[in-house]
Amino acid sequence: MAVAVVALTTCVHTKETKGGTFVEVRDGRFYIGDEEYRYVGTNLWYGAILASEGQGGDRERLARELDLMQEVGISNVRVLVGGDGRGEPDYQIKPTLQIAPGEYNDTILRGLDYLMAELERRNMKAVLYLNNAWEWSGGFGQYLEWAGAGEVVSPKDWEAFQEYHSQFTRNDSAVALAAAHTRYIVSRTNTVTGKPYAESPALMAWELANEPRAFARDSVTKARFAEWIHSQAKLIKSLDPNHLVTTGSEGKNGCEVDLELFNKIHSYPEIDYACIHVWPFNWAWLGKYVATTEEAIATNGAESVVTQVDVACENTRQYIDEHYALMVKAGKPMVLEEFGYPRDNYSVEVGSPTTARDKYYTYVFNIIRESGKIAGCNFWSWGGLADVKHARWQPWDAYTGDPAQEEQGLNSVFASDTTTLAIIKNFRF
Repeated sequence: MAVAVVALTTCVHTKETKGGTFVEVRDGRFYIGDEEYRYVGTNLWYGAILASEGQGGDRERLARELDLMQEVGISNVRVLVGGDGRGEPDYQIKPTLQIAPGEYNDTILRGLDYLMAELERRNMKAVLYLNNAWEWSGGFGQYLEWAGAGEVVSPKDWEAFQEYHSQFTRNDSAVALAAAHTRYIVSRTNTVTGKPYAESPALMAWELANEPRAFARDSVTKARFAEWIHSQAKLIKSLDPNHLVTTGSEGKNGCEVDLELFNKIHSYPEIDYACIHVWPFNWAWLGKYVATTEEAIATNGAESVVTQVDVACENTRQYIDEHYALMVKAGKPMVLEEFGYPRDNYSVEVGSPTTARDKYYTYVFNIIRESGKIAGCNFWSWGGLADVKHARWQPWDAYTGDPAQEEQGLNSVFASDTTTLAIIKNFRF
């Protein structure tokens, strides 16, 4: 069987271009033909599942979602091409793409084909990520388990989780299994369009993984991590020289707080552009670090979402600046491909207020427009028309932008969030 999971990259106000089909990098900027390409996009990790004809699939909803995205100016989506294992833990996405090494869910793969054909027809673009450092889609941990490294460790035991996942780039068998998946997907021919993915005008870039980390600060593990980044990028370029390649990195916070490591993994010639992520809640910019919204309310107060938004904005600006200083020297564009902010009072209900989020989004978009430091962005994430049934996802609830391990609605932008959508729609470079 053959399978694919969609990795979400959102889009922004793109125009018909002259003289080119693929996104290229020239002089530190994105171009399609002779026109500069800048975008505001979203994360749609579940895109391939939604586009499938199996469990979780809803092509009618997909069409309505893409229509709404285009209406508000989104033309680029970041999509997961993964989901590894049998999805047995409650916190993992379902259905999965790669059930066992080399054994694929063909229904989801054809869903990915359908999604890419729809994006191509609409002149939209996608960033497809091929792996995940985190447990919610299998990723590093699942490859380690398949390689015989022992049972996957839950992130609830953070120290043990890091120790287990730090083995990934040091485990030759796990690396080989992940490389086989990359080779299989990048070499795929779309069953809807009849064209190889390497010739798809809807594809902006391949991404190595969602938030790849070394998960350890010793020099040996960081060196192996950098080597893995380079080898995977070279593999993709050997299979598809037409499209861009990037890492999926969070930036410094995903590089063991080591800006030199961030600079190194984005210095390879096969890495075409840099990406960073920003997470004010997860990174304790809204108060003391806690794992859940319930703990945040008890520890920092429900009002901290609103009272700390200015702190989040300033920290975001600083985070962008320190990474841009490196990438402008390297002559490479930089994308803010994940940023999210909770709803007021840490609410997750559809229709609940988003005054702090709207302020944060406005600030981020102003940075993008006025500084010229960000070539594109993808907010996390697209909930769109999802009818949320439960606080935690249960089979087969409608998919939101929040994966199964998170509260449904925490970071999702829904169709009913009219003030947020208006900010996105009104954005212009």
